[in-house]
Amino acid sequence: MNSTSPQLIVDIKQPAFSWIDGLVLLTLFGILWSVMHFGHGMLVAFNPAAQPPLDVSTSQIPYYAGRTLLRMWIAFCFSLTFAISLGYMAAKNSAARAVILPALDVLQSVPVLGFLSATVAGFMALFPGNLLGVECAAIFAIFTGQVWNMAFGFYHSMVTIPTDMQEAAATYGLTRWQRFRTVELPASAHSLIWNSMMSFGGGWFFVAQSEAISVMNKDIKLPGLGSYMASAIERGDNHAAVLAIVAMLFLILMSDQLIWRPLLVWADKFKIELTESGMTPTSWVYNLLRGAYVFTWLGLKVWQPLEDALGQAIRRLKPSSKRTQPGAINWPLRLAGLALSAWLGYEAIIGVFAAIAALHGALSLPLVGHIVWLGFLTLLRVLAMTVLATLIWTPVGVWIGFHPKAARFAQPLAQIGASFPVNMTFPVVVGWFVATHTSMNWGSILLIAMGTQWYILFNVIAGAMAIPNEMKEVASIYGLRRWQQWRTLILPAIFPFWVTGACTAAGGAWNVSIVAEYATWGNTTLTADGLGAYIAEVTKSGDTALIIVSIGVMSLFVVALNKLVWRRLYGFAERRFRLD
Repeated sequence: MNSTSPQLIVDIKQPAFSWIDGLVLLTLFGILWSVMHFGHGMLVAFNPAAQPPLDVSTSQIPYYAGRTLLRMWIAFCFSLTFAISLGYMAAKNSAARAVILPALDVLQSVPVLGFLSATVAGFMALFPGNLLGVECAAIFAIFTGQVWNMAFGFYHSMVTIPTDMQEAAATYGLTRWQRFRTVELPASAHSLIWNSMMSFGGGWFFVAQSEAISVMNKDIKLPGLGSYMASAIERGDNHAAVLAIVAMLFLILMSDQLIWRPLLVWADKFKIELTESGMTPTSWVYNLLRGAYVFTWLGLKVWQPLEDALGQAIRRLKPSSKRTQPGAINWPLRLAGLALSAWLGYEAIIGVFAAIAALHGALSLPLVGHIVWLGFLTLLRVLAMTVLATLIWTPVGVWIGFHPKAARFAQPLAQIGASFPVNMTFPVVVGWFVATHTSMNWGSILLIAMGTQWYILFNVIAGAMAIPNEMKEVASIYGLRRWQQWRTLILPAIFPFWVTGACTAAGGAWNVSIVAEYATWGNTTLTADGLGAYIAEVTKSGDTALIIVSIGVMSLFVVALNKLVWRRLYGFAERRFRLD
């Protein structure tokens, strides 16, 4: 019997490789070749006593740009791993949080120049006779300019995840890894990406100090844009400085278009909202990659089998709970933790005794009091910068976050501002200060703001973009006026993000003060009365005792400020401003 009912035939088109996949593979091979090409220069022989002079010809700028970019991305990969690991531990374990957060408070304020002398010597001893030791020290310096902001941002995103999402994960019996991959990491994506952009800019900010190392009466210059800029500053060569700036701006814009903007478009799907916004961010690179089949193929043929095999191996190795006494599973981890704590404690005690030996007989009470007074002057500049940057950039950041179309143009400009090294403004700033008879004690506030105000802007933008669309619609339905909308919706929503931005901006300002309070261009040097300028001077002279004391005083100021102000604001934001 023949059926007369219509048959619905669905023609499922199987995905296949296309020219887009060929372009993607060609790009990946090009990146791999570039890493090998520029990385080869990191492994050459090196002798500090007979190092060749830096080639300052303009034809070397593309090669220097590649070397610098490779250092930046190596440091960023370490920073991302470190930030996620520490942020996760601090959010999940109260004992770890009690140690990690104060440590981050201190470490983000310790100046790059303060520990370069120790790290350069340590890495050179680790790789004797090879340039890799100095390269590791430079990468470590860039790492310290990137990681703290990301760690704080990820930690705060973790502790402000809505309670109902955590309860749903517990109800469905998700493992720690499943909860992290499906709930916690997606909920933190917006903040993590924006803070990564800001941190990458922070790496650019200190690239000159990391590649042109002048400590302990030694002058070491690695091939890179930072050392090229430093050489231009020493010679007062405006032409070379402009070319280096153009190369740096090109790399920043390329990174924005090829990496950061596609990541922001991808992260938009993780926003915690019930209704979709009418305006969403766009990226031509993201649209192009969505048509590539190679990533799907790699996921099905490579990543998924590896993940399944790893899960099976973990299940085989995991002892049965029936045969294992309570607490027996964790004893190897506990022993490892105790051993690590004992080793760190031993190293800390050795370091304290070494510092006491270095300080013995080299200090006096009036000298210490003078250093504390200089720290107080720098503290006033840090507070002034934080207040001014908040008043200026909070409304700007909210406007950018509420208008994705405007963000396409504002985001690259903000990245350029965040990445632009302050010492590259010295040809204009130093000349303007001299011409207008502006005191460096006041002018240094402007220089500090130029280096750290962007932490507040980027975090406010992330907070504004994370506001659920239905909340905006409710505010519009109820006819809330501008101030009412700010008071009841915008300020509570962005407050946790602002705390992260202001805390990291204030911490970074102490670091930036070394450059901002001691400005040099050619034969002209302007110095402010402050702890940053003092550290720059004693580091250049190689006075170990004064380096230790000045950094210790700076750390005490930062810890006190964070304990009395930022930790309390973090707790207030966690209690009052959650999307529950």
